[in-house]
Parts: sequence; C-alpha cells; structure tokens
Amino acid sequence: MQHSLTRAEEDILQIIWELETCIVRDIIDHLGQPDIPHSTVSSVVRILERKGFVTHKAYGKTHEYRPAISKEEYAQQNVRSLMKKYFSGSPSQLVSFILQKNDLDLNELNALKQSLSKSKKK
Repeated sequence: MQHSLTRAEEDILQIIWELETCIVRDIIDHLGQPDIPHSTVSSVVRILERKGFVTHKAYGKTHEYRPAISKEEYAQQNVRSLMKKYFSGSPSQLVSFILQKNDLDLNELNALKQSLSKSKKK
C-alpha cells in the first residue's frame, strides 16, 4: 500500500484508529464540528477504503468502518518513505539528522539508547 493521504484523510483515519469501529456519525461527533456535511465525511471515508486503509461491514444502509491498517504499520510506511526520499534509505542518516536538529534531553537520549539496545538483542 503506497498511497499518500491528504490532511483530511489522515485526520479521519486518526479518529477511526481511536474509535476502532465507527459509523460516519461517530466521526462527525468526534470532529466536534456538527455543521460538517455528512456527505463530506462519508466521501473521505470511502476514499480511505478505496486506498486500502479502511474496511466496512454493511448493516442495511449503514456502514460500520474499521481500520484495515494499524497506526504502527502506517507510521512504518511513512518513515520508510521519508528515509528513501530524504536520507538515501539510510536509517542512520535519519537518526543523525534527528539528533542534530532536535534538542534532546538526557532522558530522551537514554531512552533512545535503551531502545537501540533492545533492538540489537532481537
């Protein structure tokens, strides 16, 4: 699955991950914008389904939606794409960039070091 998402698609997918199963009305309620047209949200959800990020189960005219891909899988795809586009596919170049451009405190650096150690053991 190599589809990029618009900001609106990603925002709605975030809600679907949070709710786990939902109907369009649940998404609208969660957005906190009661004046947003049902058809607009429904269109975005159908696009997400066409792109393979969401599945549905039909109950008459009502569709219940759920994620077809986990948040972690989506993040992995995006990080891989980011590495490929900007860092020659190199994880070490990406990590080096993050370390150089961000002010990480000692706790964050220690947590990163522990994560790396655990990763090596696997």
